[in-house]
Amino acid sequence: MRRHPLEVLRTERLRLRLVDTGDAPVFLELFNDPAFIEHIGDRGVRTLDAAVKSIEDGPVAMQRTRGHSMYMVELAEEGVPVGLSGLVKRDTLEDVDIGYAFLPRHRGRGYAFEAARAVVAHARTLGIPRLAAITTPGNAASIALLLRLGMRFEGRRALAAGEPELNLYGMAL
Repeated sequence: MRRHPLEVLRTERLRLRLVDTGDAPVFLELFNDPAFIEHIGDRGVRTLDAAVKSIEDGPVAMQRTRGHSMYMVELAEEGVPVGLSGLVKRDTLEDVDIGYAFLPRHRGRGYAFEAARAVVAHARTLGIPRLAAITTPGNAASIALLLRLGMRFEGRRALAAGEPELNLYGMAL
């Protein structure tokens, strides 16, 4: 099995690699998925140019400054993008948090859990002592995944004044 030059992690079925601006079509599709907007938020990304900017200002910048970011999740054999999973450091949370989002046609196959489990292991190798996760209270699938990962519900909090409260989960690594 040949290693992709941007590969960060690999699981039995998936490759997680650094995001680059060539991933703009996947970002555009994912960010405009109704479930993404409902559970993660409307990023206002409506064009390929906006998706490129989102990639440059988001995962590319975070990888450069923090040494971790959201990663493109692909089917390992075919190289087909299925979603995103990785580590994010938000100014509004004390801990690094784990995130994931998958394209509708690739949900329900266990990819999110497989990728998230690899990301948790990766966080340990990076020396991150604790992980957080946030989700909307109504996102039952995400809540189940976080609990299956071993995270514990820690309460509810808004990330900014005037924003809705989210469920906050955490785990020591």
